[in-house]
Amino acid sequence: MISKKMENMVANSSAIRAMFEEGNRLAGIYGKENVFDFSLGNPNVPAPASVKDAIIALLDAEDPVVLHGYTNSNAGYEDVRQAVAESLNERFGTAFSANNITMTVGAAGGLNVVLKSLLNPGDEVVVFAPYFGEYRSYTNNYDGVLVEISPNTVDFQPKLDEFEQKITPKTKAVIVNTPNNPTGVVYSEETIKKMAAILEAKQKEFGTEIYLISDEPYRELVYDGVEVPFLTKYYANTIIGYSFSKSLSLPGERIGYLVIPDEAADSEKLIGAANVATRILGFVNAPTLQQKLVKACLNEKTDISYYDRNRETLYNGLRELGFECIKPEGAFYLFVKSPVEDEKAFCAAAKEYNILIVPGSSFGCPGYVRLAYCVAYETIVNSLPKFAELAARYQ
Repeated sequence: MISKKMENMVANSSAIRAMFEEGNRLAGIYGKENVFDFSLGNPNVPAPASVKDAIIALLDAEDPVVLHGYTNSNAGYEDVRQAVAESLNERFGTAFSANNITMTVGAAGGLNVVLKSLLNPGDEVVVFAPYFGEYRSYTNNYDGVLVEISPNTVDFQPKLDEFEQKITPKTKAVIVNTPNNPTGVVYSEETIKKMAAILEAKQKEFGTEIYLISDEPYRELVYDGVEVPFLTKYYANTIIGYSFSKSLSLPGERIGYLVIPDEAADSEKLIGAANVATRILGFVNAPTLQQKLVKACLNEKTDISYYDRNRETLYNGLRELGFECIKPEGAFYLFVKSPVEDEKAFCAAAKEYNILIVPGSSFGCPGYVRLAYCVAYETIVNSLPKFAELAARYQ
């Protein structure tokens, strides 16, 4: 008999993954070209050519025993961590060293390391709806309590008045994700400054430490010159979680890092805890070849003009058909208002036209659906006539 906790997790398994698997099933029946799968944020843009070149160079130049062995520290190779720190310092005017960086098994692994390091049973983790649904599972992994801030469906900036009201003496962490999955919204500098001021005031009021965890796998994917605030500059108790899954199109390689600044409360203990958590959660260390790879490719980026064309085509196409949505500033998702209150019924109707989309309730925001436009451009173009048929059904 599996554990009670896992029984609940299995029963409420990811709707995104379920829809992706459904897409594979339908493709086997109708042909892949006739199924329009917008379910999974799996980059369709290949990794830069320099990634392949770097892998080959590493395999030729490095001692294979060292390259494929355990790292001396659970935090990862020191030279890799120093290179990451220097890159961040150059870009954002920070003053990090290798000691502030822990290499992780993607952003998800990093979030689990942080929450394992921070949470006692019953500690609260605040999230802003809509939010990546796995935050609930990650918090539950360590017997924390997820506290939702309801969605602001006007512009999808966080509701800071509700946020201020829901912070309690049990609040241990706040997770923000900007550019946001599922909306593509970038939280403005004004929003971040106000959020930081609220957190500072609440820490003083309760005599506690509240950590702001910035989940940043989409930091590099922004459009139209939009700037993404780097949060350690606004609030001392900030922890950054980053992944190269999107910026280098390496989602399956599972490589990222945490930044724990010296300015964060109990930083020395927290850095030590993160290293131990990396080991005892079973990661041991981040993949070694991938650590060396990202060091070699820190200045490389995926060509986001591909995503931008998809964004413009899908956004404009759906708007012309009468669908309501805000234009995303980053990431590669479109968050569309369902034409009926029950967005799950709308998703089921869309599937009749071989269109696969994810219900907003998976992100704590019912009444909306998410479309991942990190797909082939032809998928978007060929899907629009089917979206037209779907729209006509509700007019």
